[in-house]
Amino acid sequence: MSSPGSAYSYVTREINPYVGFLVGWAMLLDYLIIPVINVVYGTLTLSRMFPGVPQLAITLAMAGFITLLNLWGIKTTARANTILLTLMVAVISAFVVLALVFLFRHDGLQGIFSFAPFYTPGDTPFPAIATATSLAALTYIGFDGVTTLSEEAENPRRDILLATVYVCLFTGIFSALQVYLAQRAWPDFHTFSNPETAFMDVSRKVGGKLLFQGMALTLVLASFGSGLSGQAGAARLLFGMGRNGALPERFFGHLQRSRQVPVYNVLAIGIVTVLGSIYFNFETAAELLNFGALLAFMGVNVAAVRHFYFAQPAGGNRRLVRDLALPVTGFLFCLWIWLSLPSLAKTVGAVWLALGIVYAFAMTGSLKRPPGELDFSAAFSADLPGDN
Repeated sequence: MSSPGSAYSYVTREINPYVGFLVGWAMLLDYLIIPVINVVYGTLTLSRMFPGVPQLAITLAMAGFITLLNLWGIKTTARANTILLTLMVAVISAFVVLALVFLFRHDGLQGIFSFAPFYTPGDTPFPAIATATSLAALTYIGFDGVTTLSEEAENPRRDILLATVYVCLFTGIFSALQVYLAQRAWPDFHTFSNPETAFMDVSRKVGGKLLFQGMALTLVLASFGSGLSGQAGAARLLFGMGRNGALPERFFGHLQRSRQVPVYNVLAIGIVTVLGSIYFNFETAAELLNFGALLAFMGVNVAAVRHFYFAQPAGGNRRLVRDLALPVTGFLFCLWIWLSLPSLAKTVGAVWLALGIVYAFAMTGSLKRPPGELDFSAAFSADLPGDN
């Protein structure tokens, strides 16, 4: 059952086509927000490197360049991704080593090993932890993209499952290690001039200007690469929906034949990216992204309970812990994070879902027949924009 847009597929097949449509509609919002959040963070990072340049100019330049490259049909190759990954791993590894040396030199082993980053009596507000958890969940967004490679895997039933778990495991371990060391090196987070780029300040403290510049370059390249592929994926998704009649075909299904690029969609996403980058700050954009992602995660957990526990035939092998307790726990945890999102993110998300309901009604003329299918595979199709 692994497929692009797998959360949408699971919920549609196991629960209800309309519930699946709303999950897919929420995922569509994520596709629109991904380029925004990358441009916002890229702008913040470049502003630290070039403080004399207005942020608006950096935003327009970055969003414009990403849009221009997608209009040209340029695709980030596997070799470029490998080089970028190698660079990021090298810089992060340097941070870990230099942070450990910095802490040991100042406070010995006591500086390295402490429970303070996890809990400080009288100074750990649990409601704030819930909100912070919703922001930290951004680290895991995209891990389910591994499921889009099911057709290329030699043994998808085993390899896709293991790869998805390993991505979550290693992401959690290394992200936690970085945040832990950063907190130990700079315990008082209230003194950061800009919390969104605080990691760069910590990098300067433990590794000097060279690590500061290396970390900044890494973050900019990561933001640019993710924004480029995110915008291309969003344009492809809209093209697939236009081609299938889920959106007006004349606009969204238009394709420039010479470059195989859905020009109108790329330009539309470019405009959304610019406006969103100007209106939203990084934290708000991340929370809005998590609004849709957490809904999708909750939907997958409910679908898992339905498929593996309640839909089992009489006498089937129902496992109480694995097939019921674990996915229910996952659902409740995601629900807790989702409810902890700030009001603005939930308001904008609710408006977006309301638009989805109106749109579904307009497509069907009633709510008595299933809505049109959202073709998430278009976002990953090899014969669409950016592959020439």
